[in-house]
Amino acid sequence: MIIDSNIVTAQFIKRPNRFVAYVKLDGKEVMVHVPNTGRCKEILVPGTTVVLREGKNPDRKTKYDLIAGYKKGILINIDSQVPNAVVEEALINKKVEYLKDYNQIKREKTYGNSRFDFRLSNDKGEEYYLEVKGVTLEEKGHCMFPDAPTERGTKHLLELVSVKNSGKGAGVLFLIQLEGAQSFSPHEDMDKEFAKALRFASSNGVDIFAYDCKVGENYITLNNHVDIIL
Repeated sequence: MIIDSNIVTAQFIKRPNRFVAYVKLDGKEVMVHVPNTGRCKEILVPGTTVVLREGKNPDRKTKYDLIAGYKKGILINIDSQVPNAVVEEALINKKVEYLKDYNQIKREKTYGNSRFDFRLSNDKGEEYYLEVKGVTLEEKGHCMFPDAPTERGTKHLLELVSVKNSGKGAGVLFLIQLEGAQSFSPHEDMDKEFAKALRFASSNGVDIFAYDCKVGENYITLNNHVDIIL
């Protein structure tokens, strides 16, 4: 996926709340929007180089979105809007081997009282519901989700179990927004209920996928399958 907006780099200064940060750009302190409500503390460190995307709406309060940051030479995309777009591109291009037989891809579809990121179907009438989670937390090649407690994430996993029990396909794909990840696991120390729900979902037939990405300052695309440790 190519990011078709003006891209610039800056130095991170501080993040006073979830939605905004201050960076040093062309020698000036500038307020920018952060499109990720997670903590990202290991990425957004004072002085680190960050990547900004210029917004296209002239009436917005901030000119730029902070979409990525360098951590020990590794570029990590933190834009929470990116994972669904990257996964949709990958599904269309048949890059998720297990799901390649589904040729109809719909985003933001409901099943019962639940809304999932994707509903996949094929000419045989088979249906598959897929939820996508973006992952930015990495330590020595091992990646984890979530980086903040997520009741919503736990709810999604339990809803996927209900989908599977109804006879339809169900899965969750963890998109690791950096290159070179070696393994993935739920972040039990951060959210025990989510970790418990992920194991429960897996034991009840919900598919668990994890992929890393090729990431540049102006692009991000699905890369390789990553080993999962539950």
